[in-house]
Order: sequence, then structure tokens, then C-alpha cells
Amino acid sequence: MSKPTSRVLSGDELARFGAEIDALRARTVADLGERDARYIRNVYKVVRYAEILGRALLMVAWFLPEGWVFGTAAVGAVILGLSKILDNMELGHNVIHGQYDWMGDPVLNGKSFEWDIMGTSDNWRKTHNFRHHTYTNIHGMDEDLGYGVLRLFPEQKWHPARLGQPLYALIFAILFEWGVAIQDLRLGRWLTGRISKKQMYRIAHPALLKMRRQLIKDYLIWPLLAGPGFLVVLAGNAVANVMRSLWTYTVIFCGHFTTDVQTFPKSVLKNDTRASWYVRQVAGSSNLSGGFLLNVMTGNLSHQIEHHLFPDVPANRYAEMAVQVREICARYGQYYNTGSMVKQFGQVLWRILRHSFPSSPRRTLRPTMVK
Repeated sequence: MSKPTSRVLSGDELARFGAEIDALRARTVADLGERDARYIRNVYKVVRYAEILGRALLMVAWFLPEGWVFGTAAVGAVILGLSKILDNMELGHNVIHGQYDWMGDPVLNGKSFEWDIMGTSDNWRKTHNFRHHTYTNIHGMDEDLGYGVLRLFPEQKWHPARLGQPLYALIFAILFEWGVAIQDLRLGRWLTGRISKKQMYRIAHPALLKMRRQLIKDYLIWPLLAGPGFLVVLAGNAVANVMRSLWTYTVIFCGHFTTDVQTFPKSVLKNDTRASWYVRQVAGSSNLSGGFLLNVMTGNLSHQIEHHLFPDVPANRYAEMAVQVREICARYGQYYNTGSMVKQFGQVLWRILRHSFPSSPRRTLRPTMVK
């Protein structure tokens, strides 16, 4: 079965395609108001109340009758994990994009918001908001193409160490928040001697402080407050953090590394336009089909295509925007990649396995636009 492809657009078609995407964004932004503010404030409340409930269950579990300890701790860990997922995906990620800056709420300001994760929001703004969203899927520019850990495309250089990639992928999934935390540090420069240990420490200092704060909070202070329940709370916090890492990893990889996503050489940046950037966002992203609960728990990254087109538009609008984006793509012959989480993640797993072995770069990248 042949892979789906996008039609090459003429110069006029490309301009009209870009104009329609711009118009959709303008209509949506003009309609932002109370329902959007109420939505994100409700998300904020759910995150905080779920955290309180989850931590409370973990704290009291040890003091309950023997038959109740494990069950109560397990429920507490899951609720805390769900709180952390919501804080990471629907609250932190979207707020840090500046999606709610128009509200003028200092708690939801994208330039100052800090989230409950090992990585600092400042580093995320550089690696994700700027580099990834500006240079999406461009080899040598987008560091999210494998995160420096995995070979996911034939254009990436193969090395015998890649044979262990399935194991690396599993470890990376479990420790995903740590991978995000160190991404902007570019440790390779230090390991290869391009910068000194002193320089590396200066660069890494804010991230190290954040990591220390997170470790003390989840693995020392909260367990100590539980007294004899120290180990129960410590284990529950670890489970919650791993839950978040596994879920975030799955969602992000489904949005970027399915079979039909395209990658690009640096040459696409020559004479680049806003419209050609739009086309690349559609070609380089994939969506997840599902309902409201999936949308919320993924931070609406179930609509990864819409997020890449409109990263600073409130994500709760993506579901309704997706209907129009899909219609625009159909009229201009642009492939709109969507599928169930099982289908999309299955493709991700195949890509991880396939490119752990040698593979030759494709001769040409499938064209998506004219210059």
C-alpha cells in the first residue's frame, strides 16, 4: 500500500492556503473570551485539588488497616499522577506557550509560569517554544528529532550502538522528564571538551537548582511528613512521576514520529514564507482521534497539527479548529495525518525498531510546496 502524499502546491495555491489558515486563526483569536478563561482556571483548580487529594491518600495510607494500605496508596499515586499529567500537558505546556497571556492573569502568564517537572520553564521556552516550533522536523535544527537519544529517521546517522535503541527508548520513556530537563544543556559539548567544566556548571546551574527542588519536594519533604509512612509516600510519588513521563512520552512521540510524518533538509529555509511554514507543520505532525477526555489529558496535543499551526492559541479551541483545518487541507490536497493512539503509537514503535538497524537516507524528501 502506497504512502499518502500531499499535492505540490503552485505559488498561488500556497499563498491562498496560508491566507485561509491565517483567517482561521484571526477568527478564533477574535472570539476568545470568558469561556476560555473559565476553562483554563477550572483546569488549574482540578490540578491543585487532585494533587491535594492524591497526596492526602498517600499520607494516610500507612495508618489504615493492613488490608487498605496498598489499595489506598495505589489510588493516591494514580490521582497524583493524573494531577501531574494535567499540570504538565493541559496547564503548563499551554500556559508557557503564552496561550492565555491575553487574560492578564499573573498566575497564568507564559513568561513567568513554572511547572511541576524537573526541567525549567525557561529551558523549555528555548528548546520547545522557539527551536522546535520554528524549525519543526528540520534536520540539524530541530533537536526534538530523536532528542539526541534515538534514531527515528533514515537521514540520521547510524552507529552500531543504535542496535540497543529499543532498550534506550524504554529507559527514555520512564525518565522522560529528565530528558526534557537536560535537553537545553547540550552535554555533548562538555563531554567532547568544547566547553569547560566551569562553563558547563554555569549553564546548568538553574536546571540543577530546579532538579534539586523537585527531588527534595517529592522524595524527602513529603515522605518525611508521613512519618512511618515514609516509604509509601516516596514510592507513590515515584509512581506518579513515572506515570507522567510515560504518558507525556507516548503523546509527544505519537504527534511527531508516526510513519507518514515528513522531515526536511535545511534548504527548505531558503526563501521560506509563512505559508510554506504552515504546510510543513501539517506534513510534520500527526493527530490522535478521540473524545473530550483524551483531548484534555493530552493537553489537546491530540490535535498536534493544530498546535503546530497555532501554538499560541488556547488549546481548548483546537478541536473546533481541527474541523476547518481538515477541510482546508482536503481542498488543497494536503495529507491530514490522524488515527487512534494504538495505531499511531504502533507506528512509533515500528520506527524505533526499524531505525535501530542500518537504513539509507531517502533520495528525496516528498515535496509539499513550490518555491
